[in-house]
Amino acid sequence: MVQAFPNLAPADTAVVTMIWALVPVTALLVVLIAGLTWYAMGRALRPVADIRAEFADITAHSLQQRVPVPDSHDEVALLAETMNGTLDQLQRAVGRLRTFTSDASHELRGPLTTLKARLELALARPDRAEWTTVGDEALHDTTRLEEIVADLLLLARLDARQPLKLQPLCVTDLVRRTVAERYPHQPVVLLMDSALDTTIPGSGTALARLLTNLLDNALRHAHSSVTVEVRDTEHELVVEVMDDGPGIPAADRERVFDRFTRLDDARTPSQGGTGLGLAIARDIATAHGGTLTAEAPLARGSGARMVLTLPLPATH
Repeated sequence: MVQAFPNLAPADTAVVTMIWALVPVTALLVVLIAGLTWYAMGRALRPVADIRAEFADITAHSLQQRVPVPDSHDEVALLAETMNGTLDQLQRAVGRLRTFTSDASHELRGPLTTLKARLELALARPDRAEWTTVGDEALHDTTRLEEIVADLLLLARLDARQPLKLQPLCVTDLVRRTVAERYPHQPVVLLMDSALDTTIPGSGTALARLLTNLLDNALRHAHSSVTVEVRDTEHELVVEVMDDGPGIPAADRERVFDRFTRLDDARTPSQGGTGLGLAIARDIATAHGGTLTAEAPLARGSGARMVLTLPLPATH
């Protein structure tokens, strides 16, 4: 019997040689890949570091600053654009808050100063003061302060986006009831289809306040009458409040919804409203998913025309 034993020494030598050759090459490749990965990650994250550094310098007093947007057109660029958009909204909100705070302080200071002056004059000559008249005037001033504070609190709740309690509501019934209860002797004309009984989800209290604000504003400027028209379209319910007064100039039809805006500079605050009525009305409309705008008068009229639109339910 013949036995053969292969000589494995050359193969073992080749394997050992290959191992010793691959070890440094593999180590070099690992180091090279690690270096390239570190460089690539650093280069990719450098815009993020720039955004973080710029964003850290932005404060309430420097909201005009914006984070840099890289030219990569990737997720990092999208993140920077989103952050800048958020900063735009924040800057507008802070600017609006500062203006609102300044205007509110100014509006509250007037009645307070008048009330203080009246009381000081009466107390300086108590034997000559007509205390009944002083009391009536003081009550008028405190009532106006109460109205301003109540409107400010309502605006604060609307700004906080507190959800309204919505329930099925027939707007035509709400319009009839509001006019009958609050304006029984006022020249308010209703134009609506007697068969129109469209129901929408809404807050009766909030929408009644909206309608009251529009009617108060219209009656304040009307020469003889105010018209309220209610109609529906395929997708929305439309309520128009029109008066036959001097109207609103086209350039001011958006500005009238700013807070504490009074277009008639000659009118004193005591003769007009708080300057918050239309702002509150628009915020209530927005909270219902609708819109409130000042439109050009119809061909048959020349006064102000406020148009409220409320979305109809999808099943309508």
